[in-house]
Amino acid sequence: MADTHRPSRKKWSVPQRGVADGSKEGVASPARDPQQNLVVPFRGHITDGMRPGKKLVIVGIVDSHPDRFYIAVTCGRGTSREPPLDVALEVCVRFRDRQILRRACVSGSWGDSDRAVPFFPFIKDQPFKIEIHCEHSRFRVLVDGQQMFDFHHRLTSLSDIDTLWIKGSVSVTKLA
Repeated sequence: MADTHRPSRKKWSVPQRGVADGSKEGVASPARDPQQNLVVPFRGHITDGMRPGKKLVIVGIVDSHPDRFYIAVTCGRGTSREPPLDVALEVCVRFRDRQILRRACVSGSWGDSDRAVPFFPFIKDQPFKIEIHCEHSRFRVLVDGQQMFDFHHRLTSLSDIDTLWIKGSVSVTKLA
């Protein structure tokens, strides 16, 4: 297969590793000890992809000197330097300006970022719980039980959304 030129895209640096651990549902992670923090940057397989009614839960702690962190759900793993061509949802939490940006990448082309949120829930050194609920037409995202935003699907084949990425100024303690 010939290598084709793709437009310049954001670089992601994620270590290569296996991610199958026999989980029945949710995100398969390389962590064997449930009390051990998951290594960030993290890339794990979403068992059976996304579908309406499925949710991802990320529990973690914000670093003591946070800059930003990212959570993305993608179609495929990409490489250690390149994200996949299709990113169903990327969430970038920026502490300096207290923004939560959301966007998608379809066939290698990034869309505009959504920015409006009712409040900024992340505090340095404090735990958080993010839930990403997949519905028919959108992702509904809650933080600590409070609805943060809805993000309407840009990709229609939900079952192809099979990878969770996390990187940045957080420690992850649990994935489901």
